[in-house]
This record gives sequence, C-alpha cells and structure tokens, in this order.
Amino acid sequence: MAEAPGGGAAPLSVRSKMFYGFGSVAFGVATLGLSSSVLQPYLNRVVGLPALWVGAAIMATLILDALIDPTIGQWSDKLRTRWGRRHPLMYVSVPLVAASCIAFWNSPADWPPQTVGLYLMGTLVLMRICVSLYEVPSQALAPELTSDYHQRTSLFSYRFFFGVIGGFGMNVVLYQVFLSPANGGVLNREAYAHYGVLAALVMAVSILVSAVGTHRHIPHLAAPPERQAPLGQLLREIGGTLSNRSLVVVMLSGLCSGVAYGMNGALSQYFYLEFWGLTAAQISYLALASVLASISGVAMAAPASRLFGKKAAMLGLFSIATVTAALPILLRLLGLMPPNSSPWVFAILWGDAFLATSLAISGYIVISSMVADVVEDAAVKTGVRSEGLLFAANGLLPKFTAGIGVFLAGLLLTLVAFPTDAAAGAVAPETMRRLALIVLPVTFGMNMLSILVLVFYRIDQETHERNVAALEGRPVVGEDEPTPEAVIASAG
Repeated sequence: MAEAPGGGAAPLSVRSKMFYGFGSVAFGVATLGLSSSVLQPYLNRVVGLPALWVGAAIMATLILDALIDPTIGQWSDKLRTRWGRRHPLMYVSVPLVAASCIAFWNSPADWPPQTVGLYLMGTLVLMRICVSLYEVPSQALAPELTSDYHQRTSLFSYRFFFGVIGGFGMNVVLYQVFLSPANGGVLNREAYAHYGVLAALVMAVSILVSAVGTHRHIPHLAAPPERQAPLGQLLREIGGTLSNRSLVVVMLSGLCSGVAYGMNGALSQYFYLEFWGLTAAQISYLALASVLASISGVAMAAPASRLFGKKAAMLGLFSIATVTAALPILLRLLGLMPPNSSPWVFAILWGDAFLATSLAISGYIVISSMVADVVEDAAVKTGVRSEGLLFAANGLLPKFTAGIGVFLAGLLLTLVAFPTDAAAGAVAPETMRRLALIVLPVTFGMNMLSILVLVFYRIDQETHERNVAALEGRPVVGEDEPTPEAVIASAG
C-alpha cells in the first residue's frame, strides 16, 4: 500500500474509495437475489416446492458456500501474478456471476418438482460460489488499500453505501416493476426470470468497473514473497490466523446473529404480505427507506467511531438497532399497533425500517473495519498476511447459522400449517400470530447474544498502530521498544 511521508498510510482519494465501493453493488444485488427473503417465497409459493424442502435446500447451499469460501480466500492469499493477488479472480468472476444468475432465475417450468428442485439447488450453489469468487478477494483488498485505523472505517462506508444502494435499489425495481400488479403480481414466475437478466447485467458491470478502477493500485498492494512452506507449517499458520482472539469473538457473534438473520430474511415477505397486509408497491417503498438509510448510516459510522471508539460505537449502534427492529411486531402482539387498514401502519413500519437500518448499517461498517484490523494483529503473531482467509473465515459461521435459520423458518411454516397455495394476503391472521410469537423472542434473543459476545473484542487504536509499526519496522511513538522484534515480542 502507498505510504505517506514519514511512514504510515497515505490518504486514499475519494475516487479510489468510490471505485472500490462500487463493486459492492454486485454483492448487494446478490445478497438481495440470494437472500432468503426472496428465495423462500419464490421457491415455495412461486415454483411450488414444499417449505421444508426449500429451507433444507437453502441451508445446504449456504453451508456448501461457507465451506468453499476459505478455499477461495487461501487461494487469493497465495496467488502471484503480474496483476497481483486479488484482481485476477475479480476479473474472472464477471462472466461467471452473470451466467449463473441468469441460469438460476430462468429454471424450466415444465420439469417435475423434484427435478426442478435439484436444478435450482445446483445453480444456486454455482451462483453463490461465483459471487464469492469476487467478494472474498474484494473484501481482502480493503486492508491492503489502507492500514490507517480511521481510513478503513471510511473505506468500508463506501463499500456498504454502494452495497445497500445496489441491493435495496434492485428490491425497489423488483417490486415496483417486475412484480407490480400490472405485471402479474408477486407470484408471477416469468417476472422473476426477467429480473434475473437485469440482475446479472448490473452485477457484471459493477464488478468490472470496480476491478478496472482499482487496478492502478496493484503495484502498491501487499505482495508477500512466494513461499514453499511444508504442509505442517501452512496448517500452523492457518491455525494461528483463525485462532486470533478478536477474530474468534467476531465469528462467535456472527454465529448467533446468523440464526436471527436467516429466520428474519426467510420470513420477511410472509410478514409483509400476511401480517401487515402490505402491497408489493409498499414493500418496495420499505426498500426505499433502506436506500435512504444507507446515506444516514454511512454518515454516522465514521463520526461515531472517532467519538466513542470502534468497539463502543459498534455495541451501541447494534443494540439500539436490534431493539428498534423488534418493536413493530411486539407492539402488534400487545395490541398497541393500529389495524392494518390504518395508513399509520405503513408510516410506522417505514420510519422503523429507516431508523433500524441506519443504525445497523453504521454498526456493520464499524465492525467490518474492526475485522480488517485483525489482519495486522494476526500477521504480527503468525508472520503471514492472510487477508483472504481471514475475511472468508469471518463469514464462515454466519453462513452456516443463516442456513440453519432459513431451515428453521421452513420448519416453522410447516409447523403453523402455512398454506403454500394461498393467494397473497389470504392467510388467516391467527396463523401469522402463532408464527410471530415464536419468531420474535428467538431472533431478538440471538441478536442480543451476538452483541454481548462482541464485548470481548480487544483491538483498539493503540494496539492496531503498534501492530502496523511492528510489521513496517517502525518504532511506535511513545513506546520504549526501539526495535520491531521487541514490539512483536510484547504483542505476543
């Protein structure tokens, strides 16, 4: 990475941050398109597969993807080309992401259910792998672009801004255009096929623009020498990276929140349509609230991080976001929400979505910056930079547990006897009330547990600057240790 005069990281230009962040449009679109909030009702109510099949299939594909991600991360870390370690994989992903997306959303309509189910599961796994082929190297690129403690928060702000814009922007298009009443409504299978073509094009363009826009940084990126280490040593290095205390804390937090994320995502459209009685247009307006929330969320992240410190800011933001997100369903169960016929219902849901999403985005920006800080902490202890492996490992447990959450959602839909063939808005209110009474305490409890775990994260600004100085061979201002060896020894 480029250095400022006198050592340290040179400031990244706004242009560089925008090019880097723009690639997350693809991840946002993929997150929406591959999210259980779209997949569960699409496969269950549109394609016609049983809810339990769908939950099991989504869980299986997430687990397979989670197992493959560390392999991609390790491959990216070890890759040596004239275009660096990350960009070759990012370029290769462009046509693969587009082709797999089109293949998934355009499944044959005249095949038997079992055959269609196998086809969809196979193409879903393929699409997740292709997206990871871009996303894992792209995430690993962030700590290479800058080692500065606060610049990283700014860099991830751009990443999350474009990711949210891409994901929720396509959500608006999906419900306002493709699934509008004039186009056949939310259960129109052909509309999803057309959406898949547009999603493929948007993802391919965003990845290519980001890769080309950050290409000029390749000469300044970390390029560790190629090593032929014995297998035992490689395994010890991988173990040293994955056993980093702060990384383990973040992974355990993701393990808890993943269950809640999977359940909420899989059931969100069911709640929008049946619990709140929203139309497709209103669902898209909720997505618009999230798009606007990306602006306020990005604006809050860096100031909150500087004012309170990354850890305290993240804990506060996530705690308030979790409580805020749970309030509407809780108030309805307590009989304190207006009836669905009241215009206040949508106004309350919109305001709640804006506030909760703003806080959550800020929290995710800060914690992503905190994960990037683990790179140097692990490198000081192991002697090896493993950005790709580290970011892939961070997403490992959340994908496992998100898959479990989706499976549990399918199980709950079966348990409450949710009618697969019911028209939108025709499900009995008591069915949805039974579902809410189970889902709310489980998801709220898992989210709060994930926040409590993060109390044990221990890398602050002083620790990070000591780690960077040790890796760059610079003394730390205000420290007595004059040599990198002494700094490394004290950090160990």
